[in-house]
Amino acid sequence: MPIVRIEMWTGRTVAQKKELARVVTDAMVNIAHTTAEATIIVFEDIAKNDWSQAGVLASEEA
Repeated sequence: MPIVRIEMWTGRTVAQKKELARVVTDAMVNIAHTTAEATIIVFEDIAKNDWSQAGVLASEEA
């Protein structure tokens, strides 16, 4: 049973997540030879205050 975690900044719509879930599930079925029913996708929305790259919070970037 594959579990796919998608971490991204908050702000994506339900429609965007539905489309991502569909496309990623289809890719897992076609490439990893699993089934849609066995594929689990977990979305984790992360606030820009909780994301840093190169020592700079994403909320501080221009």
